[in-house]
Amino acid sequence: MSRPATFVPPAGARAYRLRTTRGEFAVVDAPVADGVEPRGVALLLPGFTGSKEDFNPLHVPLARRGYRTVAVDGRGQFESDGPEHDEDAYAQQELARDVLAQAAALGTAPVHLLGHSLGGQVSRAAVLLDRSPFASLTLMASGPAQISASQQERVKLLRDALAVMTMAEVWDAMQAMEAPEETATGGPADGLGNRADLRRRWLGNKPAQLIATGRQLCTEPDRVAELAVVGLPFHVLSGELDDTWPLPLLDGMARRLGARRTVVADAEHSPNTDQPHATARALADFWDAHPAPAG
Repeated sequence: MSRPATFVPPAGARAYRLRTTRGEFAVVDAPVADGVEPRGVALLLPGFTGSKEDFNPLHVPLARRGYRTVAVDGRGQFESDGPEHDEDAYAQQELARDVLAQAAALGTAPVHLLGHSLGGQVSRAAVLLDRSPFASLTLMASGPAQISASQQERVKLLRDALAVMTMAEVWDAMQAMEAPEETATGGPADGLGNRADLRRRWLGNKPAQLIATGRQLCTEPDRVAELAVVGLPFHVLSGELDDTWPLPLLDGMARRLGARRTVVADAEHSPNTDQPHATARALADFWDAHPAPAG
């Protein structure tokens, strides 16, 4: 999971519930910086076990480049409500329709869509349903099909645990499994993100959402050929290390899509928190090259 340094929205950003035709979704909405000419709007979707706060480090640098950014918790994710036990509610097509509703609710011209990890696969599904609300698609650390075998094992362990344990019990078990050196050097326990906020985020997730989306990550088919003919500008962005989708897979996907390819130095699966300024610069450069048509 991404571990934001803070769960507090940056100055000028607003946290609220976005009302859509498919319910309300918790968002952080950051306007364009004062005195900067607006250049577009971006909708940002987080990954598995993540949340809208994963994009906090990107809001200010993107605002300075003229972009309003709206980061959203998906259905059943952290502060967005969803069924506790109904896995069918979290089918990928349902989540994709939520994204279309979110884009419509922003009330702007076509938006730039970005999905991190699982969010990238949901974004892809949304674009395949209807490309018209979107000016471009960025897949951040999100690959062409299922996740790597090692990550599938981790997800399976989590899904098995959720079948017999409460969310609080699973959290405690995960913390007990953290490497001691991570805690000592500012890892998940006390350095990269507030431990209490990370726990609160974990407990906010609906178990059915984690089980259903975890299954999707382990079984997702390769839909790159379908996506390539959609006709949107594509951007494949990742860190220089990624054990969820190895870089050769991401490189190959970018070639098949005719996409811009960005590899962020000194970043892993979450370039948004590992190297936010370099990531924001790459995103804004891509969006500048593909402005949204006036609407």
